[in-house]
Amino acid sequence: MSKYVKDLVTKDLSSRLEGVDDALLVNVIGLDANSTVQLRKDLKAKDMRILVVKNSLAKRATEGTPLAPAFESCEGTVAVMWGGEDIVSLAKEAIKLHKDEELPAFEAKGGVMDGESLSAERVAEISKWPSRPEQLSMLAGQILGPGRALAACLTGPGGALASQVKSKSEE
Repeated sequence: MSKYVKDLVTKDLSSRLEGVDDALLVNVIGLDANSTVQLRKDLKAKDMRILVVKNSLAKRATEGTPLAPAFESCEGTVAVMWGGEDIVSLAKEAIKLHKDEELPAFEAKGGVMDGESLSAERVAEISKWPSRPEQLSMLAGQILGPGRALAACLTGPGGALASQVKSKSEE
């Protein structure tokens, strides 16, 4: 590949990955064309993308970006997977696809989160974390808990008093 073509591919790759801070590196080598098309379609429905890249060009394209640590120790052909709500939902999807029997070649190899390189084992750990919507619901429950307890304390004696007044008025 000529230097001019490499520069064009590098610029295209860097423009596609512009604004991406968290991504996973996955293996899709060995998937047939139909499986790959279906995989891309399923991921697009979840606002996720996947792109097979050449390591040396990916290193050049991500130089100086938060994605650079992912390609430092990368070997072999990989695909970059990004998008979704957050890195946790992305990791959950990657692990789910890894366990899918229809995609035996799919495997999470690593990635990058907050500028830190991730190993395949770390991606599996992250997939067990609660996703953003789950974290927000837990936070809302923790915020509302004391208020709910306070409301119960305030309305409890008042309700008891009201029921006693009602019973006395019926007599």
